[in-house]
Amino acid sequence: MLQEEKVTEKIEEVVKTDIWGAIKEFLNWGFHFGEGDKQVHITVGLILLVLFSFFLASFILKWVRLLFTRKMNETDKLKFISVFKFIKYVTYIIVVFVVLSLAGFNITPVLAASAALLVGLGLALQELFQDVIGGIFIIVDKSLLVGDIIEVEGKVGRVIDIKLRTTRALTRDDKIIIIPNHKFISDTIYNYTQNHKTTRESVRVGVAYGSDTQKVKELLLQSVNEQSGVLKNPKPFVLFEDFGDSALIFGVFFFISDSFVDPRIKSEIRFRIDNLFRVHNITIPFPQRDVHLFNNAGTSKINMGED
Repeated sequence: MLQEEKVTEKIEEVVKTDIWGAIKEFLNWGFHFGEGDKQVHITVGLILLVLFSFFLASFILKWVRLLFTRKMNETDKLKFISVFKFIKYVTYIIVVFVVLSLAGFNITPVLAASAALLVGLGLALQELFQDVIGGIFIIVDKSLLVGDIIEVEGKVGRVIDIKLRTTRALTRDDKIIIIPNHKFISDTIYNYTQNHKTTRESVRVGVAYGSDTQKVKELLLQSVNEQSGVLKNPKPFVLFEDFGDSALIFGVFFFISDSFVDPRIKSEIRFRIDNLFRVHNITIPFPQRDVHLFNNAGTSKINMGED
């Protein structure tokens, strides 16, 4: 029993002094500069630690990216590659600073200069960061999709491409409008087709007082029912909206499946309304005003109706 204990102690001593000692000696092999608190050590162990840290950071970021984008389609996944590359480079820089600190380098001046530089860079690139964050939100929560019809600052366009920084849309006059993604966070954007492709449109018209209102209603419904592009269901309808100063105001409401071409459909309906009103003697009036003229003495006046 005593002999076995001596053998065990001998093995432990060999492991500690010979094997582990040789490993520590190998890891500590390298260059050593300075004295006291200002010593700098560049060793094999330090270099291996840097390489392992880079590998571990890259592995973790890769799995985070796969976990974050697992439910996205391939097109959206590709958009996040550049973001994670940027995060990976920042992580590498942090690892380098940590390793330099462990090696004995005084990185305080470098960190102070870097902080001032990053503050200035952050202020200069503030809007760029907002665009990227807006792009991430758009892709993740699907608040905007390719093919959606949107209205931005009075311009209507069909979305053709969504990137991390900008979104591109094709306007009705075949021009490309490039929208910074932060607009979708800070501004009010109308999305005509977010819920469904069908939208309700309308055309307003005024007719002269004394016109047959039921006939006007029939003609308005006829004008939209004969128009291609107008859906049969839901059915079009007419509203008697108001008694205007010079006309009775009507609105004919109808549904279409492509909001991008609604100006053309509305134009065709207006042509048809004008033609039907002419055939059935329905007058579209123009504004009229009464002008009163008084002489200096105030003894007479002229009442003249002016068109």
